[in-house]
Amino acid sequence: MRRFALGYEYFARIIMMVVMVNIAFIVHTVMGLLVWGFFPSLAASYSTYRAWILSVEDRSWTVRQTWSTFHQAWKSELRDANLFGWPQFVVWALLIWEYWFVQNNNLGTPGFAVSGVLLVVNVFYALFVLVSWAVRANFDERAWWTVRTSFSMIIVRPLCSLVIVVLLVVVAFAYYKWPGLMAAFGVAIPIFATMMTLYSWGGLPGMDVHDIEPMEKDTKDVTQSQERREH
Repeated sequence: MRRFALGYEYFARIIMMVVMVNIAFIVHTVMGLLVWGFFPSLAASYSTYRAWILSVEDRSWTVRQTWSTFHQAWKSELRDANLFGWPQFVVWALLIWEYWFVQNNNLGTPGFAVSGVLLVVNVFYALFVLVSWAVRANFDERAWWTVRTSFSMIIVRPLCSLVIVVLLVVVAFAYYKWPGLMAAFGVAIPIFATMMTLYSWGGLPGMDVHDIEPMEKDTKDVTQSQERREH
């Protein structure tokens, strides 16, 4: 019973942390007058989740700790996040407009083919955007390096990419079915799902579950490998 109670409390604290990230996202976006505050809030969300993931010893974060971590990250991202985010937005806006144009104009048989291709491209680009902010939060590198690494990860880690897409579909369905969930969690849940998936299957150096939380089997394999090298 005690184990169940501890597990329930741990889960409840995660929910509280995610809700707090959503609240902080909204507040800080407004603080930045929407246009200047959105992308720093997006970057701060990823940074906050990364900090939480790496806090292996104690992930029972308080509201104050979540807010403080988010706010510090947001302040440090006011310039760089906008420089990284706005070009992404422009490209995505063009892709969405092209898809809308093809869908709403009778282009015959070629139109169906183009529509299908644009749908796949939009899904792929959405996946790239989500992954790129996670990569950016984990590495202090130039924007072009982040872009190349993100594209590579999507292709090289197909299981990770598939899990992210499936989770996003589930979240979208849940938000459509129960709109109250969207009000409570907003973009915080998709970002959290992306970060946890990358943590579990992305193999990101510095944010890999197999390095940070090695299971008994992983530890045993490493020990045996070291013993073989010694002999």
